[in-house]
Amino acid sequence: MSQVQIVALRLALLGAVLAAWAFLPRWGVVDPLLLPPLGDVLAMLVKQLGRPLVHEAIGVTALEVVVAFVIALPLGAALGVLAAENEYFGQIFKPMLFYVFSVPKSIFLPMFILVFGIGFPQKVAYAAFSTVFIVIMSATAAVESVKAEHVLVARSYGATRAQILRRIYVPSMMPVLLEALRISMIFNFTGVMIAEMYASRTGIGHLIANWGENYQMPELFAGVILLAAVAIAFNEAVRHVEVRVSKWRT
Repeated sequence: MSQVQIVALRLALLGAVLAAWAFLPRWGVVDPLLLPPLGDVLAMLVKQLGRPLVHEAIGVTALEVVVAFVIALPLGAALGVLAAENEYFGQIFKPMLFYVFSVPKSIFLPMFILVFGIGFPQKVAYAAFSTVFIVIMSATAAVESVKAEHVLVARSYGATRAQILRRIYVPSMMPVLLEALRISMIFNFTGVMIAEMYASRTGIGHLIANWGENYQMPELFAGVILLAAVAIAFNEAVRHVEVRVSKWRT
């Protein structure tokens, strides 16, 4: 099957889902109180995007996501590289990292609420905590993906440590690191949303939770579409860069 056919099938599937969303509630097949028609949701989305309260909530959420990511990314990358390069450190801490990584992070949210309250620090700390483990695991995998024979050949030709890092490690690790960037941002964004929905007075997650609790379904689905659009845009942008640099491995 060609790439054009695949894209056509994807668009056809998307069109079918949107058509069902648009017409089934209006025909009474689905209760419009639970699933408002797509046209009503899009009209509500446009209306919400014009409200200053929504602008402020989006700004708060964006700042929380960025700060948490800036904290989690270098910390997780440093620990991941250390675990991969230092055999002693890796043998001690890798089992613990795998264990904590397998535990749902949402069970730790009450602890963050007790320590930080329900303000900005709590949401940033929880999102960073939710993200740092995937960064550690991805950084470890990125270092381990570097072929030892490439490093050996570079050293045999007298390459310095900086040259090996720039010419061997960075090109080999880049596809894995970009994939880690994409996945860790999903964890980071999810962590902020969970914290805002369950313990917050600000942010777009707080607004979505309020809309859901008050059965304001058009507003709720409008918020979901907004968040989905932002997440998909970021994911596809990173995926595009990931495909472009993956050829460095060859």
